Amino acid sequence: MDRWQAMRIFVKVADTASFSEAARQLNMSAPAVTRAVAALEDVIGARLFVRTTRSVKLTEAGSRYLEDCRRILADIAEAEAFAAGSYAKPSGTLSVTAATLFGKIYVLPVMLEYLDAHPAMDGRAFLVDRQVNIVEEGIDVAVRIGHLADSGFTAIKVGSVRRVVCGSPAYFERHEVPRVPSDLKDHRIAASTGAWASPEWRFARDQRVTVHPGLQCNTNEAVIAAAEAGWGLTRVLNYQIGPALLAGTLQIVLADHEEPPLPIHVLYAEGRHAPAKVRAFVDLAVERLRANRLLN
Repeated sequence: MDRWQAMRIFVKVADTASFSEAARQLNMSAPAVTRAVAALEDVIGARLFVRTTRSVKLTEAGSRYLEDCRRILADIAEAEAFAAGSYAKPSGTLSVTAATLFGKIYVLPVMLEYLDAHPAMDGRAFLVDRQVNIVEEGIDVAVRIGHLADSGFTAIKVGSVRRVVCGSPAYFERHEVPRVPSDLKDHRIAASTGAWASPEWRFARDQRVTVHPGLQCNTNEAVIAAAEAGWGLTRVLNYQIGPALLAGTLQIVLADHEEPPLPIHVLYAEGRHAPAKVRAFVDLAVERLRANRLLN
C-alpha cells in the first residue's frame, strides 16, 4: 500500500477513534486498515495509537504525526485540484465570515454580486460577532475589523472604521451637546451588551469614562434605534450608523476625542495558491469595500 493511502487511512482512524468505523467509511476491510496503520508504525518506528478493547487513542507521536499528515494530504488535494482546473475557474462553495451588522450592510451585497457573476458557485455567509477560526470552521474568506495578530494569512486592508458617540437632533434640542468625554455623565446612555462591550469608554489621549447605561440591549441595532428615537446617546462603530448619518437622523459628537481608527482587512489563508473562487471574491470585495466612502 502506498504511503499516501496509508496516511489517509491513519487520519480516518484518528478522526473516528475506531479501526472498524474507519474501515466502514473507507469501504475497506478492518484487517486492511489495521495492516496499513501497522505499516506506518513500522516505517516511523513509533506507535501511533494506544489500542484497548474499548478505545483507540493517539499516542504523543501519533498526535504530532496527525498534524503533518493533514497538511500533506491537503497539499496533495490542492495539487490535484489545480491540475484538474478548479484553480482556473470558480467552482464549489465559498464560505465568508464577517461581523453581524458589518456583514449584513457591506459584505452580503458583495457576495450577492459575486454569486450573480458566477452562477455555478454556492455561497455561505457566516455573520457572527466573534473571532472565527477560519481553518477549523472551514471559512474561505474573513472580513475583520481591528488590528490583526500575526497569523501567516494573507491580509489586504480595505478601509477603516471609528468608534463614535452619537445622538439624534431631537435629543440635542433638549440636552446640551457634550464637548469633552467627561460630559457624558450628564447624559442618558444606551449601550450594547454584545461581544467586546465594556462600560469603560476610551478616547484619545488615554481619556477614559465609565458609563452607567440607563438602557442595555444585546444588539447594536437596538441601541442605534434608541438613539434615533431621541432617548439618549450611544457609542458604536461609524459604519453601523452610516445610513442614519446620511439621513440626518443621527449626528456624531466628541469627534475631536475619538480613538485612532480601526483597520478593516480581507483575510484568507492560501495566499498566491488560493483557488479561483477565493481570488475572484477577494478581488471583488477589495474593490467594492475600498470604494465605499463610509469605510475610508
